[in-house]
Amino acid sequence: MMNPGHLDTSSPELHQTPSPTCSSRRYGKPVSALILMALGAVLTGCSTHSLTLLHPRGPIAATELHMMAIDVGIMLGIVIPTALLVIGFLWRYRASTGKGRYDPKWSHSVAVEVVVWSIPLMVVGALSYYSYKGTLQVNPYHPLVLAHQDHDPLEVDVITTDWQWVFVYPKQHIASVNELVIPAHTAVQFHLTSATVTNSFFIPKLVGQIYVMPGMPTEQTMLVSDPGTYRGFSAALSGPGFSWMQFSTRAVSKKEFLQWTTQMQGVPRHLTYTAFNTLARPTINLHHTPLYYSHVQAGLFDHVMKEVRMGKVFVTPMAMTVHM
Repeated sequence: MMNPGHLDTSSPELHQTPSPTCSSRRYGKPVSALILMALGAVLTGCSTHSLTLLHPRGPIAATELHMMAIDVGIMLGIVIPTALLVIGFLWRYRASTGKGRYDPKWSHSVAVEVVVWSIPLMVVGALSYYSYKGTLQVNPYHPLVLAHQDHDPLEVDVITTDWQWVFVYPKQHIASVNELVIPAHTAVQFHLTSATVTNSFFIPKLVGQIYVMPGMPTEQTMLVSDPGTYRGFSAALSGPGFSWMQFSTRAVSKKEFLQWTTQMQGVPRHLTYTAFNTLARPTINLHHTPLYYSHVQAGLFDHVMKEVRMGKVFVTPMAMTVHM
């Protein structure tokens, strides 16, 4: 009779090892599920049409995509070989093969030192070079990718409110709200500021995002290669109306742009600073309905910045934040 406090190590059940069949049953289903998910992702032929960053329609966006592809390629050049080497080492030196050799006196290897230092240095050097080059190419103030443009750029002042976009064309003395109309194949230079909180100006197919800060000016430059309508929006959370803070960008021919500006100059609604104060009240434009103005007050952009620096605030009603 066995003593309950004594373990009989001679029992054959205690020396049984899991059979390959048991292991395959334990891990077979998860592995099969992962394989099926991978095959499904490949075979479905997912379209990239919704990934607007992969379909640039201007030299700025195209250059940014090119630089991003270089960065991803360099990083994949590290991640993929590292993953394959880890898998290879785990397989080659697993316990059942007996190929591993224990050397307690090993302390240094010149070859290992060269590898672990040279590869990171080369990667950092390559990333630094392309980061510097890419920064100059798409510099918001003076992008080198647009240095070949001979014509003077179209100037547009951009003022953000809660939660609308005001586009002022100072030389044409007109303005539009929630709609940006520009000529294709012409450089556009934006001067941006905010009348309320920090926002982010972003047109994925045309130009990268740049922050728009209250009481401070910043600039952005772009050029549209193909006429069409493109979606722009704020990429920075700015309150209850953030989800509706969008605008359409219409790129038209130069002839159509001149016709549009002429038509806009006859609009009866004028944009003085008093009218801007009314426009800048917190508003959620659910349908992104555009507004148009003529006879824009001279120096409106600078006046808005000055008032914000002096403490001008457009208070958001509590009901807006409670019910959103």
